[in-house]
Parts: sequence; structure tokens; C-alpha cells
Amino acid sequence: MNTGFDRTSTRSFEIFSALSDSQFDNVIATAAHRHVKAGEAVFEQGGEAKSFFVLVSGRLRVTQVTAEGQQVIVRIVVPGDLFGIAKALQRNDYPGTATALVDSALLAWPTARWSGFMAAYPSMAVGAMQTMGDRLQEAHSRLREMATEEVERRVAHTVLRLGNQSGRKEAAGVRIDFPVSKQDIAELSGTTLHTVSRILTAWEAAGLVQGGRQKLLLKNPHRLLLIGDGLVPGLL
Repeated sequence: MNTGFDRTSTRSFEIFSALSDSQFDNVIATAAHRHVKAGEAVFEQGGEAKSFFVLVSGRLRVTQVTAEGQQVIVRIVVPGDLFGIAKALQRNDYPGTATALVDSALLAWPTARWSGFMAAYPSMAVGAMQTMGDRLQEAHSRLREMATEEVERRVAHTVLRLGNQSGRKEAAGVRIDFPVSKQDIAELSGTTLHTVSRILTAWEAAGLVQGGRQKLLLKNPHRLLLIGDGLVPGLL
């Protein structure tokens, strides 16, 4: 995978799309270019929030460890995402740990620049607000699913959400094009590894999904959507 900085593709990210060319160049000129290898942490929970970031390429997983010591996956970061914005949350530390799932490239700015950026570039401020709103909506959806839905429906919604965020269309379906383990799916859907294994085995036998090298293929997303929405019975 090419993890280098590409001006054209980066320019197209929504967070930058409303900037003029000169504004974009000014913003990029103040950024540090970083590469992180798969398994490497960009920042860790509780660490001082020295920087905020935009992911250029690759995939990151953001996790939190609860007071009881349980690790949960908060979200997956995909190219174009603004992340590490502790300042926007009125925090001086990072509330989670961001770890590269694959070799990744990112842009980093000192947190001290946050307020100046938001004042100088209103479109970026709007984008940051939209980012926070989207994450809050996703968190509410996950909480509602965990409180009201049976586990197979939650798992269906989880894999569909991953497919929507970073799926790649293929002739046979939609490929979640980064390594996602059964444990990842279990944490995202609020269930156990054993339960996810049973569900995916049943779905694979029915031709709904196909595993392989941790890159899940959704062969029948429509059927998964019907299961997730409770419009057809699950397979367990």
C-alpha cells in the first residue's frame, strides 16, 4: 500500500473541500507528515493531547479501556477522518488509544493550533462539528442497538456499518478492505467472541458472508440489512 502524501486525494477530503487552494496550502504547510506501521499506536488513552490529525491512508482502530479494565472498540478511523480532537471536547488528554490496523499515513498539527484553525477556516470548523455530530449519532445508534436488539441483529448492523465506512465493491459483494477480526466485531456489537463466531459460521453456510485473511466479504448485504432491521428472522 502506498502510504505517501498525495495532494490531489487529500485535497478531496471533506474536511478540506471548502477551502480555497491557498487556504489548503497554508493548512498543509503547517502539518507534520507521519507514517505508522500496523500495530503501532498514534496516541494512547490518557496521554497528553499534543496533536490532532487527519488520516491520509490506511485504517486505525480507536479503543478505550473501561474502569473495570475491559477494552472496547470505539470506532474505526478511515481516510479523510479528523481525529484526536481532544481540544474540541475540552480535554487535555486523549480519551482513547488509536492504533494502526494496517500501515497508515496521517497529517498532524499541534493542538495549540486548533483554536486558530477553527477561527481562520470556518469551513473546517463546520466540518469538525459535523464530525462530532456523526460520532455522537453513531454512539447513540450503538447504545440503542445494545439496549433493544437481539445479538444477531446487532452483529448485522455492525458489519454493515463497517461496510458502509470502508467497504469496496466487488463482483461477489462488498469487501471490508482492512483486517477485522471476530473479536473486533464482538467488541463493536457488545457481545462475545463465541457468539460472533457462531453467527458468522451460520451466515457463511447460508452464503451471506465469506471470511478470509480477516477481510470479510459481505455477499448479501441486503439480506443482512433485513436481519439487522428485524424484517426477516436471523439464522440462530
